Amino acid sequence: MTLLLKEHIARIEMDRFGPFTFQLGCQGTEIETLFIRVNDAHQRFRSSPLSQVSSQLEKEVVVSSIFGTNSIEGGALSEEETQQALEIPPSQVQNIEQRRAANLKTAYDLSRQAASDPEWQLDINFIQQIHAAITDQIPHDRNQPGILRDNPKSVATHVGDTAHGGRYKPPQYSADIKTLLQALINWQQDLKTQQAPVLIRASLLHYYYELIHPFWDGNGRVGRVLEATLLQSEGFQYAPFALARYYFDHIDQYFTLFNHCRKQAANKQPYPNNAFIEFFLQGLLLSLNNLHDRVNAIISFLLFETETKRRHDQKQINTRQYAIVSQILSAGGSVSVTELRRAVWYQALYDKLTDKTKQRDLNSLRDQQLVKIDHQNRLWPGCVELDKSKPKGKPDGTHIKAE
Repeated sequence: MTLLLKEHIARIEMDRFGPFTFQLGCQGTEIETLFIRVNDAHQRFRSSPLSQVSSQLEKEVVVSSIFGTNSIEGGALSEEETQQALEIPPSQVQNIEQRRAANLKTAYDLSRQAASDPEWQLDINFIQQIHAAITDQIPHDRNQPGILRDNPKSVATHVGDTAHGGRYKPPQYSADIKTLLQALINWQQDLKTQQAPVLIRASLLHYYYELIHPFWDGNGRVGRVLEATLLQSEGFQYAPFALARYYFDHIDQYFTLFNHCRKQAANKQPYPNNAFIEFFLQGLLLSLNNLHDRVNAIISFLLFETETKRRHDQKQINTRQYAIVSQILSAGGSVSVTELRRAVWYQALYDKLTDKTKQRDLNSLRDQQLVKIDHQNRLWPGCVELDKSKPKGKPDGTHIKAE
C-alpha cells in the first residue's frame, strides 16, 4: 500500500500581515508505515468490547486528557484534583483552577455533540463557541470569551520562546485573523474533497490553527479540541482526547515542532510539515494501543469479579475471603498485607478468630489464584500479571506470612 498525497497549497494575502501559506507539506512514503499502523490499531481498538466498558473508559480518558491539556498551559491541578474538580457541580466550583477543568469538560461535551452530527462542518462560529466555553469566567487582562484577538498598535503578541526554537509573531489584527481562519476552514474542506485522510487533515488543522493564534488566551486548548473534533467526526473514539496527555508527556518536542516546521516552510524546505504529522501519528498510535490495553484490563477485572462471585456462591471460598478479594478490587490496585490487617473491616471479620485462620484464608486465596502477592508483600487481584523478576534476596511470595 502506498499513501498517495496530492499537494494542495493555498496562499492567502492579507491587509496587514502579508502572505500566509497553507500546504500539505508532507511525503506519503515517509509516513505511510506509521499511517498504516495507526489505522490497524484503530480497527483493532474498534473491534474490542467497548460497549461493556464505555462509561469507565470515557471517564478515565476525560480526566487524563483534561489534566494533560490543562497542564500544558500551566494548570496547577494534579490528575486526582482534576478528577475531583470534574465531579463538582458547576455552580459549586470554588476557584480558577477548578473552573479551568470544568470549562474543558464543557468544551469536550460540545466537541462530542458536534462530531456526532453527520452534517457537522467546521466553521468560525464553532471555533468561537469552543473558545468561549474554555475561557468562560477565567480572568485575563484582554481575553474575551469567543472574541477574536485585535491587537492595539502598542501591544504585540508573540508565541513561543528561545528554548523551543524561537519566538513567532502571528497575525495581530482581527480582520487578518478572521480571513485566515476562514481560509483554513476552506482549505480543510478542499483537502477532504480531494480525499486527504483525516489523520493528515486533523494534525494540520491543529498545526495551522496554532500559527494563526486567533485569541488572546486559550489557543492551545482550543486547537487540541478542534483536532479531536475532526477525528471524532470521522470515527475515532476516545483516542482523540487521549492525545492531549501524549502532548503533555512530550511537551518540549510538541512546542519545538511548531517552530521547526514553520522555519522549514519559511526556508522552502521540501515537506516542511512531515515532522509534526509524524509526531501526531506516533502519539495517536501510542494512545490507541494504551486504550486497547486498558479495555482488556477492565474486561479482565469484570470477568475476574464475576468468577470470584461464582466461587463464593458455590462455597469454594468463604464470606471472609470474598470480602478480602472485593476490597482489593475496590482499592483499584494493590493493598499491603499490613494495611489489610489494620483495616477496621478486616479486624471485624476476624475478631474472634486466630492468626492461623487469617493466614489459611489468605494462602487459600493465593492457591486458587484469586490473589497474588509481590516481592513487597502487597496483595493484588488474581487477574493482574506481576513482574516475575525479583530483587536478589527477596522472598518468592509462595505463601503469605502472618504478621
